[in-house]
Amino acid sequence: LLVCEALGFVPQLLLDDIVNVANQTIQNAVNDIEEHLLSWAERRARQSESDKDGTEEVEQGLVAFQTLLEYHTDLGFDYFEAWSLRNAFNVSADLPIVLPHHEGLDLTAPPERERELMDDIDALLKKMDAQRRLEYALKRALRTSSKERRNAEDKLEQLAAIIDHPSFEELSGLPQKYEAMYTACSSFEPLDAATLSALTQVELSEPGKHPWESTKSGYMKWAKERLTA
Repeated sequence: LLVCEALGFVPQLLLDDIVNVANQTIQNAVNDIEEHLLSWAERRARQSESDKDGTEEVEQGLVAFQTLLEYHTDLGFDYFEAWSLRNAFNVSADLPIVLPHHEGLDLTAPPERERELMDDIDALLKKMDAQRRLEYALKRALRTSSKERRNAEDKLEQLAAIIDHPSFEELSGLPQKYEAMYTACSSFEPLDAATLSALTQVELSEPGKHPWESTKSGYMKWAKERLTA
């Protein structure tokens, strides 16, 4: 882990990449040799005017050659990988190596101190999470208020169109007329008891009907007036 942290990469992955590049190079070389041998076999067959096709022998030889080459390549790179991990990328445990970002760290702190530091880190993480939540809530509230503001502006435009209408001036004068009517009604003298009693005994006819059509007493009164007329 210390080697990976110091180098910035995993040594095993580097060795795997080297082996893969070598195998790909071998494959490319075999393909080029195969193309050359096949073309050579075709030219030889045309020159000799023989019915024997040398393609099969070429393919068999290429398979044997590729197998032998891959065997020695794998064997050699196995030694290379083992040597690299034991020598080039091996760091002795008793070797005093201090990385730049480890310099000044106190690695002899007791477990209690380490636990306190972990608690402080957890508290800071919770504060960061709360801050992110607050920021999200503020952004959502800002979007909501912006939407409400746009709706209010739309309603204001609609009301402005109503206020600018010519008939609004006539409607604006109605409160003054109502106030004048209320003042005039308030100046009337209060009714006495006799007047109130007489008004309560008056029978009102239904709208759209004659007095004799509304009630029985109305009909009797109408008939009496007709007889005495």
